[in-house]
Amino acid sequence: MNLSSNNIEHLLTTSDPQAVDELFAEACRVRDKVYGRKVFMRGLIEISNHCKNDCLYCGIRRSNLSVKRYRLSKEQILDCCRTGRELGFRTFVLQGGEDAWFTDDIVCDIVRDIKRQFPDCAITLSLGERGYDSFRRLREAGADRYLLRHETADATHYSYLHPADMSFEHRMQCLRDLRSLGFQVGAGFMVGSPGQTLDTLMKDLAFIADFRPEMVGIGPFIPAADTPFENQVAGSVDMTVRLLAIIRLLHPSVLLPATSALGTMHPKGRERAIMAGANVVMPNLSPQDTRALYSIYNNKLATGSEAAESAADIRLRLHAIGMEVPDDRGDHVEMKSYNS
Repeated sequence: MNLSSNNIEHLLTTSDPQAVDELFAEACRVRDKVYGRKVFMRGLIEISNHCKNDCLYCGIRRSNLSVKRYRLSKEQILDCCRTGRELGFRTFVLQGGEDAWFTDDIVCDIVRDIKRQFPDCAITLSLGERGYDSFRRLREAGADRYLLRHETADATHYSYLHPADMSFEHRMQCLRDLRSLGFQVGAGFMVGSPGQTLDTLMKDLAFIADFRPEMVGIGPFIPAADTPFENQVAGSVDMTVRLLAIIRLLHPSVLLPATSALGTMHPKGRERAIMAGANVVMPNLSPQDTRALYSIYNNKLATGSEAAESAADIRLRLHAIGMEVPDDRGDHVEMKSYNS
């Protein structure tokens, strides 16, 4: 499929259902050629909703005084991992706000303990921006992957979404540091975030095609209560799945999650993403009494089909659309060459 800039813009804006169906079919064909009809499960553990940052879109931003704050202990995190391993998960994703309580010493200790108890499992961290030496220590402790959404590849748009003490240049440097340290790196952005334009989306796609992160997480922007953007319009599910398909074609070996934001916006959001080329799902392993507290946007799903306890149901739903759910880590496939 032709992926010139003009054709990408056409695919993002066309109302021709045949063109969109062909896009999805080609994205699935490319995914299946690289990974087969496999969807990889990761167990999400939301370890803290404390955050030093004040991002304008985020429900757990520093200035939101209505949030009931929590952080998990090492014992709670390990309990979540035990539950996940019993459910067949081989990757654990430790996600949280930028919480200074989770020092390098503490996070490294947790990572080492997870690796000791579950040596066949991968650890993904998503703990925001840190310094090079911090990332190095986390890697040396055994962390395999790091998710850090770039949020936008446009510096002006970045400054619209974030407070003045956060830097587009620093975010990009963090991603480069992670790559240089040997992490499998995840980037990504919100679809329909305030101030986003077709031009900024094209910059995001160009960044992904150039940087080639091992993972790309995108989902529709959903307003969060008690934030400056709480009355903004939510992003589009349709635009999100089109972008998933385009990202799959631009970067065939990428690991693409069907995000919880899609499941929040549409009851078949996960399935729609898979049928557009996605191949990762991340059910929630966090303690049930904290899931609703990690309220990064309104009405975030934390139970039902989004919960790790529903792993069997998730597998059935994926099998129903012709996908397999293997019991493995689901590492990125290094594509030395790719011929479509």
